[in-house]
Parts: sequence; structure tokens; C-alpha cells
Amino acid sequence: MGLFFGAAIGSFLNVVIYRMPRGLSLSDPPNSFCPKCRHRLLMSDMIPLVTWLVQRGRCKYCDAKIPSRYFWVELLNGAIWAGIWWQYLVVGDDWVKALCYAFAASTLVAIIFIDWELYIIPDQINAFLLVLGLAYNAWLYAQGNPAASTWGIPSSVAGALLGVGVLWGIAFLGRILFQKDAMGHGDIKMARGIGAILFPTLAVVSFSLAVLLGAVLGVAQVFLRPKVAADEAKPVESTELSGDLANPNLQQEEEYEPETISSLLKCGLGYILCIDVIGLFVPKLYKAWFDEDPYAPIEDLEDFEADFTMIPFGPYLALGAIVATVFEKQLLRAVGSYWQWAVGE
Repeated sequence: MGLFFGAAIGSFLNVVIYRMPRGLSLSDPPNSFCPKCRHRLLMSDMIPLVTWLVQRGRCKYCDAKIPSRYFWVELLNGAIWAGIWWQYLVVGDDWVKALCYAFAASTLVAIIFIDWELYIIPDQINAFLLVLGLAYNAWLYAQGNPAASTWGIPSSVAGALLGVGVLWGIAFLGRILFQKDAMGHGDIKMARGIGAILFPTLAVVSFSLAVLLGAVLGVAQVFLRPKVAADEAKPVESTELSGDLANPNLQQEEEYEPETISSLLKCGLGYILCIDVIGLFVPKLYKAWFDEDPYAPIEDLEDFEADFTMIPFGPYLALGAIVATVFEKQLLRAVGSYWQWAVGE
């Protein structure tokens, strides 16, 4: 059952992954369509997992190639929901946590594929993670569950503050020590949402998993990315070279300039106060604080191509959190055993 529901939700995630970064409404048009020929898709065209395989990755209306991402999103989300279903509804009996973790994991799946393709994480998705964590915490308070509080404050708030602190701290130290941007702001906001969902202890475990996954899979990504190094070795026409050298202003414009420390401090405070979330409903507040429009369309999105060495941390952060939602008990048990061994008990 978990696989079936998860694959169905994965079909919707494909809509989110395509439309949201492009500024398209999730409800208008209400029906899915082929991105190539714009033909409306029928229910028979959207059977999770089956349709893509039967049609061999082709649109039956225009024969355009359908990216394999559509299949893998459905399969991955189905597998995740199956694991959560087993852990919390078969072995355990906590349907509220199962729903919370399942929707959070699906949100993280959307983040993985958006960030890997476009190197952005929409604020709306990060805000949903935070709100979901706060809502789950409220449910725990209503049930009188002691897990609702950590350090004398709501566990979701404690986890959110921890997430901002860890990722923003990395960004701040990287800026101070190396004079470079060490962390994307989308990652900081995602860590806040992950902390709100998982609460402090499990959030730390998920961050550790993210570092491990990033170290292993990041290296593999560099070697497997289909970016041919020969492009960089392509000879440059003498006219192009002389033009660039004759225009020192162009070289100066292309020089890398990291974010200012004052901007980093202001943004960090904004994330703690959730001004980015409130700003989604009050765009003027968002623009006044962050000096940008949260709903401004992203230009040249379809022409974006990642540099060979660009490796986003967001997908690994999301993967670590997904693993934590599926294997919470096992991970916490392993951490507890390690801690007992470390302190000699």
C-alpha cells in the first residue's frame, strides 16, 4: 500500500518539480500536460510507474522523449512511503508520525530533483517543511507527549533553530576563513525545516548522514556528470581572445564576489524570525528584508547548465533527512549504543 500511495504522490511531485521553479501555477492549468506539445494528459496517461514503461519514455501524442526523471521520482517516492508505512504502521503504530514523515520525505524528494537540475530550492517548499514540523509538534502537545518539548521549548522550534545555527554557522565560517560563500541560503532554510520535522537529536544524525553522502556521492557526481572536459580545452578564436583582453571591464564584471558579512548576518536573523516564510504572504516584507522578490521569475531557466565542478549540498542534506525518516529507530538506537561505548558505560 505504501508503494502505491507513494508512487501516486510521486506523480504529483513531478508536477511540482516542473512547474514551481518556473513560476507556473500548480492548479492552473488543473490538468497535467506534455511540456513539449502542451497536449492535455488523460488519466490513462498518468498511471504511476506503468505509463512511462509502457510508452517507453515517449509522449504518445507527439513522440517527444519524456525524461526518465518522471519514472524515478515515482519509484523513489513509492519506495520511501513503503519504508515509512512498514516502520510506523506495520512494525509500529503511529499514523500521525507516518503521515508527517511521509509528506516531509516527499517534499525532500522534490527538493532533490529541483536542486540537482537548477541549483535552487523554492522558498514555498522550504516553508512547507517548517509549517509541517510545527503542526506535528502541536499535535504532540495536544496528546501530552513529552517529546513535544526539548530544552524547555517546542521540539520543532529547537530543531529549527539548530538547523539554522549549523548551516548558517558553516556559511559564516566559510565567509570569514576562506572569503567564499560556503553554503546556499536555500540549504540553510531547508535545514531549518528538517530540524522542525526531525527535532534536534535526529536532525543532527541526518546532517551527519548528509556529510557522509556528500563526500561519497559528490565525488561520484563529478566523474559521472555528462560534461565533457574537452569543451574546456576547445581552442579559442583569436578575435574572441583579443576582444576579452581588450575589455578589462568585462573581466572585472565576471570576477567572483562573495556575499557581504552584513548581508549574511541580516539573512540569518531573518531565517530565525521566519521573515522569509511570512514574506511569502507579505511580499513587501520579504523584499524589504532580503532585497528581492520571492515571486520574481527566474530568467534563462531552460538554458541553465551546471558547471562541471558545481556540486549542490542540498540534495545530500535532503537524502540524509529522508534516511532519518525511514530509519529513525535504528539510527537512534545506533547513536545510543555508540554513546554508551564512547563514555565507557
